[in-house]
Amino acid sequence: MCGFLGKISNSPISLERLNKANIHNVCRGPDALKCETGRYLKDSDFNKDVYFNFIFNRLSIIDLSDDAMQPMYSKNFSTWIMFNGEIYNHRKLKKILIENGVEFFTDHSDTEVLLNGISYFGLDFINSVIGQFSIMFYDEKINKMYLIRDRVGQKPLFYKFGSEEVVFGSNLKSVVSGLENVQILDRSLNDYINFGVIPSPNTLFKNIYKVEPGSYLEFDFNGTKYTKKEFKYWNIDNFIDNKTFKKEEFFEIYYSAVNLRLESDVPVANFLSGGIDSTSIIKAQNDNQSKKINTFSITNKNSKYDESFWIDQVHKKYNTNHISSDVSLNLTNEDILNSINIFDELYCDPSSVPSYILNREISREYKVAISGDGGDELLGGYKRFNFMLKTNTFNQKLIKNAFNLYPGFLGTGNKILKYSNNRKEAYSSYFSDSKLLKLLDLHSATKFADKFMSDGSGLYKDLLRTEYKFYLFEMMTTKVDRTSMANSVEVRSPFLDHRLIEYILKSQNSYFVNKDPKKILKDYLKSDFDESFLNREKQGFVFDLENWIFQNISFVKDEIKNGKIVNNLNPNILSKLSVNKSRINGLRIWKLFFLEKYLEQI
Repeated sequence: MCGFLGKISNSPISLERLNKANIHNVCRGPDALKCETGRYLKDSDFNKDVYFNFIFNRLSIIDLSDDAMQPMYSKNFSTWIMFNGEIYNHRKLKKILIENGVEFFTDHSDTEVLLNGISYFGLDFINSVIGQFSIMFYDEKINKMYLIRDRVGQKPLFYKFGSEEVVFGSNLKSVVSGLENVQILDRSLNDYINFGVIPSPNTLFKNIYKVEPGSYLEFDFNGTKYTKKEFKYWNIDNFIDNKTFKKEEFFEIYYSAVNLRLESDVPVANFLSGGIDSTSIIKAQNDNQSKKINTFSITNKNSKYDESFWIDQVHKKYNTNHISSDVSLNLTNEDILNSINIFDELYCDPSSVPSYILNREISREYKVAISGDGGDELLGGYKRFNFMLKTNTFNQKLIKNAFNLYPGFLGTGNKILKYSNNRKEAYSSYFSDSKLLKLLDLHSATKFADKFMSDGSGLYKDLLRTEYKFYLFEMMTTKVDRTSMANSVEVRSPFLDHRLIEYILKSQNSYFVNKDPKKILKDYLKSDFDESFLNREKQGFVFDLENWIFQNISFVKDEIKNGKIVNNLNPNILSKLSVNKSRINGLRIWKLFFLEKYLEQI
């Protein structure tokens, strides 16, 4: 797990500027730093050479030797690679390459497997990879570069493309810092106000983009002007089927997903929340290995958020080597500001705050953690999902009229709109906030339903695909990556294994529609825990947002009013949102507060 920054240009590169920009990447790889600079002479047909600078920050997890350091170069293939992430099946892939006569120089570096695999088999090699990754691959022989992102977007990758240069990196702030005259896009700003995140491939900044999940870009430097092509190598819509769901097949993949993520040359711990997802992962390890399991939890004296009772049941049942850190979520202003400053892009989900604290605490003991993130997204475990599966009988016209009359300062109107017989309208109401846009006199050109919702696979899978495309690929993976890497922790999430996603999408709806979607995991745990553990209300990993916002409203208002954007939009907005001290309005104020603090860092 690491961070990188690079630039390819037809003119000499300012190393001082790039090195300064790289500061934002250091937390992603504090163990070592390496820089490679080069110049390639073009044929006489072209009038300019190609200059490059690659900067890599390493978090050492697999093959700790210096030989495994990046940027890594292959003399056999004349290719370069920089890679952020982990390849979990690298040993199997290495064996295949050796059988094909490929020579290796490191002991067990997954980076070298990627370098040799793409060099030998081409970009199709990515289809055989199980892992989380963002990759820069440069081929000297054909003078082309590829930027590749993993299937579900676990690892970030940003770029700015021009006819005579490409700047790319793991951190958006690094890419922005390496450029001049960066402009904020109104459209992207409005999308953030609406969704709480800026959907891929866009960012807040003009001409700076994200590589989309499951995609790669090809940059060709062989002409007088650089060119770019985009390819999609993985798309969830291609896996829709109606095959018989078999528990044994599901668990075969599940065990593989867990076991592959245990390899490390440094100690590994499990995040233990006491919930179904993290407990299922610990049970899988307990069932399939004799090695003692490390677990880590944070607890809270506030009974509203404390799950220590359930945590104790789990670590005692499996006799884990357990560490618990008692952390109050009545956080200081400094804690809050730190949890914002770690983000390189706009992100408003306040669960990022306790996630940041959790990773900060575990980093004192471990560099690698196994997480239950993705279980609810994989199986449709959220309340909104189950609610939408129920039949609605309300009159569409009445619902629509009621929503239009609902005062925006009271909230989103979601409590009304979720009952709409228009499925797309109802589900969109959970993820977008048109009422806040209206209060700020803004308009979002991006329609949630048009971009993220699908038809034709049946209600269950249509909703599931929406959860994957938006909440999983755009929201959850961003939170997990940024809050962990800010603390130099590598988080591995078995439920995000693409093989599990594919299997669920290929399987019959009937297994899930009329049952609790998490029933398959609850049945798995039934022999170890009673009904009170298995069927309790989902608590979630949150902090008391509305109380913090409204208890610190003077501080929050001052920070926003002294900012760059919000006060210019509607100076009365904070007063309006403070009338009804609800969680919805607390979230809205948080969204604006996050925006202003973020812009201070740019």
